[in-house]
Amino acid sequence: MLSVLARIIDVAAIAVGALVAAALHRGHLAPLGDVESVALAFNCLLAIWMFPAFGIYQSWRGKSLYDLFARVSAAWLAVEATGILLSFSVHRADSLSRVWLVLWAVATVAFLIVSKALVYMVLKGLRREGYNQRDVAVAGGHRYGRFLIEQMKSRPDAGFRPALLFDEDSDADGEADVDGVPVERNLQAMLQQVRERGIRELWLALPISKERTIHRIVTELRHDFVNIRFIPDVRALSLFNQPVVDLLGVPAINLAASPITDLRVLPKRAFDCLFAACVLAALAPLFAVIAIAVKCDSRGPVMFRQRRKGLDGNEFEIYKFRSMKAHAETQGQVTQARRNDPRVTRVGAFLRRTSLDELPQFINVLKGEMSVVGPRPHALEHDDIYKNLVRGYMHRYRIKPGITGWAQVNGFRGETDRVEKMRDRVRFDLHYMQNWSFTLDLKIVAMTMWKGFAGQNAY
Repeated sequence: MLSVLARIIDVAAIAVGALVAAALHRGHLAPLGDVESVALAFNCLLAIWMFPAFGIYQSWRGKSLYDLFARVSAAWLAVEATGILLSFSVHRADSLSRVWLVLWAVATVAFLIVSKALVYMVLKGLRREGYNQRDVAVAGGHRYGRFLIEQMKSRPDAGFRPALLFDEDSDADGEADVDGVPVERNLQAMLQQVRERGIRELWLALPISKERTIHRIVTELRHDFVNIRFIPDVRALSLFNQPVVDLLGVPAINLAASPITDLRVLPKRAFDCLFAACVLAALAPLFAVIAIAVKCDSRGPVMFRQRRKGLDGNEFEIYKFRSMKAHAETQGQVTQARRNDPRVTRVGAFLRRTSLDELPQFINVLKGEMSVVGPRPHALEHDDIYKNLVRGYMHRYRIKPGITGWAQVNGFRGETDRVEKMRDRVRFDLHYMQNWSFTLDLKIVAMTMWKGFAGQNAY
């Protein structure tokens, strides 16, 4: 019933989109012409046929609304493109206005997204009030089972309600229920309850070592219309909440891989190039003034260069304005700048305090070695020290390092004289990677500009 209603709403959105496009094209409200009416009817039929292939009418309980928006947009564009190609085959394409087709595409995408969002919000509201809930039986260990039950109870709008927990490893004298959810320890009794209570969702939160139990449950319920989902506990293995990906037709979970895919990184790379080019062009006079000041203040080169790790551990040479007197470090050792460090020049102290010494790194951004926003790269010698002391330290290099980052705008910048400081910085970097979005990048840039580049920990 809901699937039929969803199709009716989609057809209505397509029709309204066509009428709005015609009104915008002609400058006033008017009925569609004969050719446009035929195109509308034909594309409505195509939508009814093609939309299911994009997974639009599947259950979206607990899933991302943005994924639904992307699917419905792609589905409609595919329908319209197919309609245009077919109109060429019957020599009717010349009768259709190209402007109207473009307006129709944009208007329909907007109406489809708005309609999906409204339906999604209404269903969430109903589920939050206890309606349209789906009972779920969980088969798993006590700790992970309790976790899934807590997740369902904290998100009632997702539409899942815990009804039963099966834990065959618990003692007979163990708890009779978990947070109000009855616990069953006998497999046959659990299967009987699933059938008698009409439970249509069974989540197998069992370790891989329970292969026999998993196989037995799936076999026992092979003739029952129960959705059986395998939800392995990989929290101890993965640093990131990675989705299941398709690898050569086989489902795989990324335990250690970049959380930013090639497709998602395109707007980030475009922003990096545009922003870096604008900064370098606008601040060229300031670059010249700083270069002269550095040269006059102490002997040595204007630029300081140092090898750092970038994306996937590939090394590159980072650029900074020199802020210290020319000196030689002990092989394999890098001494961080400290408060009142005698090596820091007068001009260098000002540059470091205001972070103006970091400006040449926009050249690294243009070269594709760094990003405007990302985890800060550290000296190679520091990498060798902290990689074994701080969990997840090297995972920071799964994405491009940045000039500013989530850790920096939250006050974690400057000297890391204690392991605890580095742990805090890495914790913020991993949070950024786990929750990355282009919007978050823009937020960090705005926070950096609002708070300024100066900081009490920079010296």
